[in-house]
Amino acid sequence: MTRFTDDQMRAAMSTTREYTVVLLEEGPQYGADGADAIIWEHGRRNFELRADGLLNVVCPIRDDSPLCGIGIFPGTADDVRRLMDDDPGVRAGVFSYRIHPTRSFPGDALGM
Repeated sequence: MTRFTDDQMRAAMSTTREYTVVLLEEGPQYGADGADAIIWEHGRRNFELRADGLLNVVCPIRDDSPLCGIGIFPGTADDVRRLMDDDPGVRAGVFSYRIHPTRSFPGDALGM
Protein backbone atom coordinates (compact mmCIF):
# COMPACT_ATOMS: atom_id res chain seq x y z
CA MET A 1 0.00 0.00 0.00
CA THR A 2 1.26 3.48 -0.88
CA ARG A 3 2.22 5.49 2.20
CA PHE A 4 1.55 9.24 2.60
CA THR A 5 3.36 11.64 4.86
CA ASP A 6 1.50 14.27 6.87
CA ASP A 7 2.76 16.95 4.48
CA GLN A 8 1.52 15.01 1.44
CA MET A 9 -1.87 14.57 3.08
CA ARG A 10 -2.15 18.28 3.93
CA ALA A 11 -1.21 19.26 0.37
CA ALA A 12 -3.77 16.87 -1.13
CA MET A 13 -6.52 17.92 1.28
CA SER A 14 -6.04 21.55 0.28
CA THR A 15 -7.25 20.64 -3.23
CA THR A 16 -10.66 19.34 -2.16
CA ARG A 17 -13.81 21.15 -3.16
CA GLU A 18 -17.42 21.25 -2.06
CA TYR A 19 -19.88 18.63 -3.28
CA THR A 20 -23.32 17.54 -2.16
CA VAL A 21 -24.43 13.94 -1.74
CA VAL A 22 -28.10 13.17 -2.32
CA LEU A 23 -29.71 10.05 -0.91
CA LEU A 24 -32.82 9.36 -2.98
CA GLU A 25 -35.51 7.35 -1.19
CA GLU A 26 -38.95 5.95 -1.88
CA GLY A 27 -41.64 8.59 -1.51
CA PRO A 28 -45.32 8.07 -0.67
CA GLN A 29 -46.22 7.53 -4.36
CA TYR A 30 -43.44 5.02 -5.04
CA GLY A 31 -45.04 1.98 -6.71
CA ALA A 32 -48.29 3.84 -7.51
CA ASP A 33 -49.91 3.64 -10.94
CA GLY A 34 -47.90 5.72 -13.39
CA ALA A 35 -44.78 5.81 -11.22
CA ASP A 36 -42.73 3.89 -13.81
CA ALA A 37 -43.20 6.65 -16.39
CA ILE A 38 -42.22 9.29 -13.83
CA ILE A 39 -39.11 7.30 -12.88
CA TRP A 40 -38.19 7.11 -16.58
CA GLU A 41 -38.39 10.91 -16.82
CA HIS A 42 -36.36 11.23 -13.62
CA GLY A 43 -33.69 9.09 -15.33
CA ARG A 44 -33.81 11.27 -18.46
CA ARG A 45 -33.29 14.34 -16.27
CA ASN A 46 -30.27 12.66 -14.64
CA PHE A 47 -28.76 12.16 -18.11
CA GLU A 48 -29.35 15.86 -18.84
CA LEU A 49 -27.86 16.97 -15.51
CA ARG A 50 -24.78 14.82 -16.16
CA ALA A 51 -24.40 16.22 -19.69
CA ASP A 52 -24.61 19.77 -18.30
CA GLY A 53 -22.01 19.10 -15.58
CA LEU A 54 -24.55 19.45 -12.76
CA LEU A 55 -24.40 15.81 -11.58
CA ASN A 56 -21.03 14.09 -11.29
CA VAL A 57 -22.00 10.59 -10.17
CA VAL A 58 -25.37 8.84 -10.21
CA CYS A 59 -25.81 5.37 -8.70
CA PRO A 60 -29.20 3.64 -8.72
CA ILE A 61 -29.50 1.27 -5.76
CA ARG A 62 -30.51 -2.23 -6.75
CA ASP A 63 -31.56 -3.92 -3.53
CA ASP A 64 -34.83 -4.19 -1.64
CA SER A 65 -34.18 -1.23 0.65
CA PRO A 66 -36.14 2.05 0.49
CA LEU A 67 -32.92 3.73 -0.74
CA CYS A 68 -33.35 4.26 -4.50
CA GLY A 69 -30.15 6.02 -5.46
CA ILE A 70 -27.13 8.12 -4.58
CA GLY A 71 -26.03 11.21 -6.48
CA ILE A 72 -22.95 13.37 -6.08
CA PHE A 73 -23.41 16.93 -7.27
CA PRO A 74 -20.89 19.76 -7.54
CA GLY A 75 -21.81 22.80 -5.50
CA THR A 76 -23.72 23.73 -2.42
CA ALA A 77 -26.61 22.05 -0.65
CA ASP A 78 -28.85 25.03 -1.50
CA ASP A 79 -28.07 24.70 -5.23
CA VAL A 80 -28.72 20.98 -5.16
CA ARG A 81 -31.93 21.37 -3.15
CA ARG A 82 -33.29 23.63 -5.91
CA LEU A 83 -32.38 21.01 -8.53
CA MET A 84 -33.94 18.19 -6.53
CA ASP A 85 -37.13 20.10 -5.77
CA ASP A 86 -37.61 20.37 -9.54
CA ASP A 87 -37.06 16.64 -10.16
CA PRO A 88 -40.17 15.02 -11.69
CA GLY A 89 -40.02 12.09 -9.28
CA VAL A 90 -39.75 14.37 -6.25
CA ARG A 91 -42.54 16.65 -7.49
CA ALA A 92 -44.82 13.62 -7.98
CA GLY A 93 -44.03 12.16 -4.55
CA VAL A 94 -42.40 9.06 -6.08
CA PHE A 95 -39.12 10.00 -4.40
CA SER A 96 -37.99 11.92 -1.37
CA TYR A 97 -34.40 12.88 -0.70
CA ARG A 98 -31.85 13.83 1.92
CA ILE A 99 -28.89 16.11 1.27
CA HIS A 100 -25.44 15.86 2.85
CA PRO A 101 -22.73 18.47 2.14
CA THR A 102 -19.29 16.93 1.72
CA ARG A 103 -15.85 17.58 0.27
CA SER A 104 -13.85 15.48 -2.15
CA PHE A 105 -11.06 15.61 -4.68
CA PRO A 106 -11.79 17.00 -8.16
CA GLY A 107 -11.32 14.29 -10.76
CA ASP A 108 -12.23 11.38 -8.49
CA ALA A 109 -14.16 8.86 -10.54
CA LEU A 110 -15.50 5.35 -10.42
CA GLY A 111 -13.08 2.90 -12.02
CA MET A 112 -13.83 0.96 -15.16
